[in-house]
Amino acid sequence: MIPFSVLDLAPIPQGSDAAQSFRNTLDLAQHAERWGYRRYWLAEHHGMPGIASAATAVLIGHVAGGTSTIRVGAGGIMLPNHAPLVIAEQFGTLASLYPGRIDLGLGRAPGSDPTTARALRRNLMSDPEEFPQDVVELMDYFAGSPRQPVRAVPGAGLDVPIWILGSSLFGAQLAAALGLPYAFASHFAPAQMMHAIELYRAQFRPSPQLDRPYVMLGFNVFAADTDEEARFLASSAQQSFVNLRSGRPTQLPPPVEGYLESLDEPRRALLQSILSCSAIGSPQTVREAMAAFIERTGADELMITSNIYDHAKRLRSYEIAAAVRDELTGR
Repeated sequence: MIPFSVLDLAPIPQGSDAAQSFRNTLDLAQHAERWGYRRYWLAEHHGMPGIASAATAVLIGHVAGGTSTIRVGAGGIMLPNHAPLVIAEQFGTLASLYPGRIDLGLGRAPGSDPTTARALRRNLMSDPEEFPQDVVELMDYFAGSPRQPVRAVPGAGLDVPIWILGSSLFGAQLAAALGLPYAFASHFAPAQMMHAIELYRAQFRPSPQLDRPYVMLGFNVFAADTDEEARFLASSAQQSFVNLRSGRPTQLPPPVEGYLESLDEPRRALLQSILSCSAIGSPQTVREAMAAFIERTGADELMITSNIYDHAKRLRSYEIAAAVRDELTGR
């Protein structure tokens, strides 16, 4: 059976703050380590009132320092926001502090709205279309004998596995061409998932990092002891997606009874599309949904996200997902 990992957006629930979000993140990471999750990733977002992981490398260090075995990484760093050398130095530092435990996932979106993206101002000429060249430059900084005159210190010669993240065919083609593992954002943008997987596997070229294609897929899990409770808990994430797509992102709202049924048809269809790669329900319901998803996609790894308002309920969702994994493996 494939390994499960955690994607944590470091959510800020309504009425809470970033400090509490960071305490929850470390607590979840420590539980995930005990429950046998392979890796714990955090994502770069900016200007989002409900997401606290803007300084992603700093938060990765916080989590890695509070755990001992689980891999910790970025899912991902939005490279157009940064000079590749800076990211090489940041993740070289993390890999020096926590050897053998740091992952670096790279995306080409800004992780923000256009106004916030301009405020990040890496430079006036930053262009997402330069993403492939930036990835190659970053990989070279980690090489034992870099081709460029500037060295990343720390960074050069360190083992920092690089992943390509994506929600379209572009990332699949780049990951295949560079021989890198590929993580698809099917937890919120599933439309091109199957085409991207097929393209990546068909075009993959072995590299020093990876000799065969490796696909990790995002998957939402809203698990509880009953189907009814799980549907109730899922309404927080559903509200959050609707608010975001309506141009008014908010802190993670508390759950609402009957939220999905209260929506008009266009919004309900939007959620059904966005959250089509999800399991919402009791352990039995979640097990059936996850088994079907794995069978359909042939995923090598699942990256589980449970964006649930109540921290204790969120922990329970990840605990149920880990138990489902063990049942599917026959453990």
